[in-house]
Amino acid sequence: MGPCPTPTVTLAITGPLSRSDLPQLFAHTCRLLAADGVQLLRCEVSDLAADAVAVDALARLALAARRRGCRLELRGASAELRELVAFIGLADVLGDSRPARPSAQELT
Repeated sequence: MGPCPTPTVTLAITGPLSRSDLPQLFAHTCRLLAADGVQLLRCEVSDLAADAVAVDALARLALAARRRGCRLELRGASAELRELVAFIGLADVLGDSRPARPSAQELT
């Protein structure tokens, strides 16, 4: 028998996000994390813009996860979002488990 899978909640976050969306997103995430045994919050962010509101949202979700003893994992972050997260100093908190999508500049 193999190892048991980590109890995971997956949340797809799409944009554009506005600051007024953040309290509702945080409350929704807290409800999802209230389930017994959840250890990982996986955020699918492939459609999320790289801006300050997105980073603010992700930082709030990381806080919600930590308060419940969970890890946060970003999946599908663009190169721009990953660079912004690193620039702001949250790379350790908002780790990305998948390779970034190529930026528009990298495709040309």
